[in-house]
Amino acid sequence: MPSTEIALLTNPTAGKGRGGKVRERVLDRFRGAGVSVRDLQGRDAAEALALARQCVDEGIDTLVVCGGDGMVHLAVQAVADTGTRLGIVPAGTGNDVARYFDLPRKDADAAVDRVMAGRTRRVDLGRSGSQYFVTVLAAGFDAVVNERANRMTWPKGQMRYNIATLAELRVFEPLPYTLQLDDREVSLDAMLVAVGNGPSFGGGLRITEGAVLDDGFLDVVIIKPISKPDLVRTYPKLFKGTHVHHPQYEHHLVRSVTIAAPGIVTYADGERFAPLPLTVECAPGALTVLV
Repeated sequence: MPSTEIALLTNPTAGKGRGGKVRERVLDRFRGAGVSVRDLQGRDAAEALALARQCVDEGIDTLVVCGGDGMVHLAVQAVADTGTRLGIVPAGTGNDVARYFDLPRKDADAAVDRVMAGRTRRVDLGRSGSQYFVTVLAAGFDAVVNERANRMTWPKGQMRYNIATLAELRVFEPLPYTLQLDDREVSLDAMLVAVGNGPSFGGGLRITEGAVLDDGFLDVVIIKPISKPDLVRTYPKLFKGTHVHHPQYEHHLVRSVTIAAPGIVTYADGERFAPLPLTVECAPGALTVLV
């Protein structure tokens, strides 16, 4: 690993507390290898981001995150379009970004070894204004489920999202969308619109199957109106990407997309992102990842 100093940004609550436990092991490994570590833990997301940006502004070569996709999302806001490399030690629940690069998701020592090996890959990001994302931007039924789940105080964990999904499924109706796909405008009703920089979100749901991280394009997937029983039947197919054969599935490859629909707040990398309408563009080569 060329760098002798890194910044380590941790979410200690990631993976039901696994992040904090993994952090101790990671610190020991780096320091045992003679690497100086700036140990960053913000009291909240805003402070964590401020600490990460300060390190980048001071010219830190490598920012390593210990956490899940939410922590990767936060770190990307600091390192995108800079010379700072991103290292990932997965400690979350979904870990889709780690899946993209085939990083060890259950073995912190092996993940640290990958960081210290120093191999890099330069990839694209999705960008809207000054915000970036790595995985998928959700702008339909899945975003509505996230909104409901975030308002719930019980239960905790994945069960909260399962209950939110069932609750929204009872009342959700197709939405009227207007999409600007590069230079072509499309108006249609849809259950879901997703913009993928990478192929999956939500712990391996391959909604934007076929998306390539470094092709200079975004993949826009539309699920046009289907019955609720059909939606339930189609959901398991997302884990293998075989939903692409559904007759109501539509796919577009674009450099930029503008999405408009009423009442939707988008989510990206599993984090609340921005309300519609929203323009998203591909930011080619904006991120360097240690792989």
